[in-house]
Amino acid sequence: MDYKVHLLDIQNPLQNYIWLIEHLPSQQAVVIDPTEAQYVTDFCQAHDLTLTQIWLTHWHKDHIGGVPQLMQQNQVKVYGPRKELSKIPYIDHPLQDEQSFQFQDLNIEVIEVPGHTLGHIVYFIQDLHSLFCGDTLFAMGCGRVFEGTFEQMYLSLNRLAALAENTQVYCTHEYTLSNAQFARHVEPDNPFIQQRFEQVQAQRAQGLATLPSSIELELKTNPFLRASTVAEFQRLRELKDQF
Repeated sequence: MDYKVHLLDIQNPLQNYIWLIEHLPSQQAVVIDPTEAQYVTDFCQAHDLTLTQIWLTHWHKDHIGGVPQLMQQNQVKVYGPRKELSKIPYIDHPLQDEQSFQFQDLNIEVIEVPGHTLGHIVYFIQDLHSLFCGDTLFAMGCGRVFEGTFEQMYLSLNRLAALAENTQVYCTHEYTLSNAQFARHVEPDNPFIQQRFEQVQAQRAQGLATLPSSIELELKTNPFLRASTVAEFQRLRELKDQF
């Protein structure tokens, strides 16, 4: 395999993760949703990597905060949602639904997933069986519905749920333990949720990351993907907001 995915743990109050994809032969790298530039710069220097692309999923500050500094330090292309250009002026490669672009020999597919924000996009790489999904899908959870409607978010999650079950899910926050607690609350008789809750508890007690997840695992243990109607999804999301 010519590619490796690295996790950079920001250890901030929002528990952000920055994902970095390394192309091993060329030592070129992509960074996704860089919260802070210094973590990325330090990692690239330590591993002799050249940063060539930045991919952004949506405009929230904890996802784009490091972009200006990284642009000053590197010759990078910045990809992001066309519908959020007014909020992310750094984007020089605006993207919309079902567009694709290249990193080395990888084809990256863009899926629009409105709900958390109106222009939110995610990046699907079939060759790596990988989905970089920002704040739309979380391990055992989903993002809050800030700008869109519950119906939009429900449909967005359904699009992601339809991807191949072996797809690795790289979300941007370490929220799995609190999501697992909620999942147990709403599906107390689901043995997969109970089993995963115990595993996540053990991982977090050791300071280990619980990501990536997989579509297969989410279909078994994520109440939001298991909702069969918009009304059921809205009820769950509103419950979670107060949980």
